[in-house]
Amino acid sequence: MSVPALQPRSRRRRTLALASTISLLVAMGVATAAPANAATPECGPACISVFSTELGPSFVEAVLEGGDAQVGQPVGLRPASGTDSSLDFVPGGATTTAQGQSATVADFFADGMVSAEANEEYGSRVAVQQIYAPYGIRTDLCVGVERVTQGEDLVLIPCSEPGRTVWIVYPTAQTSPGFAIVNAATTDFDRPFAMHLPVQETATGGQEFQMELRRLQFVAGDGVLPMRQVWGAIFGPRM
Repeated sequence: MSVPALQPRSRRRRTLALASTISLLVAMGVATAAPANAATPECGPACISVFSTELGPSFVEAVLEGGDAQVGQPVGLRPASGTDSSLDFVPGGATTTAQGQSATVADFFADGMVSAEANEEYGSRVAVQQIYAPYGIRTDLCVGVERVTQGEDLVLIPCSEPGRTVWIVYPTAQTSPGFAIVNAATTDFDRPFAMHLPVQETATGGQEFQMELRRLQFVAGDGVLPMRQVWGAIFGPRM
């Protein structure tokens, strides 16, 4: 997929688009109705499930290839299941994040987890770490990338790694519900690196889909993101 030129930058327009929806989806303490069997009951209402709007919430973020809690384990999408602990993630905020509140990029910057450049560009945006927590037991591993480059696979890496484990909620145009998820270690703010679901993954018809980084794209002329870069998130008790 080629990368078309982005529309002229308008930070204010992008910041305000879908702000209320995103606040609802990613606020740390919010409990919303979740699909049946989205994760294990042990993970409970603290858990978050990230899904591609293209496939819907029947496939959610998971640690692939057995779900081992180890550095380098691949991260992607698997079918939602109430017994599969590889689907269990909890959102991590900054040290100054109050209970029930969302962290911002500025909060992570204060912890030394994002760069000054990323803070200047995205400081007011919601940000989160996705901590692997099988059966609700937190590990010290988060969804991240080894390198910030095109086509890099998402994997588990230590949550202490700055930038590469922090993800920024990036609003889409109002005509396209959902959001992109940008890696905080990106340095090209005109074409930031974001979570992506490769077409070749879903074309196989399998049950595990590896996610990767790809430069954020907009459909030419209307500012709407391609479906493969639009995501949703759900909180709440798992059934």
